[in-house]
Amino acid sequence: MKKMIAALAALMAANAAFAAEGPLVEGVYGEFGTASKVRMARAGATKNWDPSWSWFDSNGTHLTGYWDASIGYWQLRQYRNVPGDKSHIVDIGFTPVFRFENTNKLGAYAELGIGAHVMSHHYDNNDDGLSTAFQFGDHIGVGYVFNKNWEVAVKFQHFSNGSIKKPNSGVDYGVVKLAYRF
Repeated sequence: MKKMIAALAALMAANAAFAAEGPLVEGVYGEFGTASKVRMARAGATKNWDPSWSWFDSNGTHLTGYWDASIGYWQLRQYRNVPGDKSHIVDIGFTPVFRFENTNKLGAYAELGIGAHVMSHHYDNNDDGLSTAFQFGDHIGVGYVFNKNWEVAVKFQHFSNGSIKKPNSGVDYGVVKLAYRF
């Protein structure tokens, strides 16, 4: 947890340093997810895509997106399929995310992202295995922006190495997210 806070502080400092060219970070978030015999907590930073990258503008809605950089902590509760044996994984990810939203950026939205993640070691938990440190992380979710700053979301997230190497049973999470935009 201390490393996650230090990384977030470093990101905020970098944001201030690049403020003359526009902020490096436009939002931060925290997530909590759960799956079979594993829990996940994640912190991240986001940057909206260039405003000219907007498609399907119609009836006050459009398709746009953002860049997402994250660091997560996974708590495995059945490591190597031994009940009660625990371990953890740290995961660093980068994901481009498409978002269908209102043009005023308020109210309901839907999003989809597919990104790359690197894990501190291989996942081996509850009869599931991911044999590589590199993983694809994809998600689909819905959320609501309450004002220009706060949003909440629920997502389904899947991790897999894309069958680069076996075993590759994948890990599926239900995730809740709380975000703040500057």
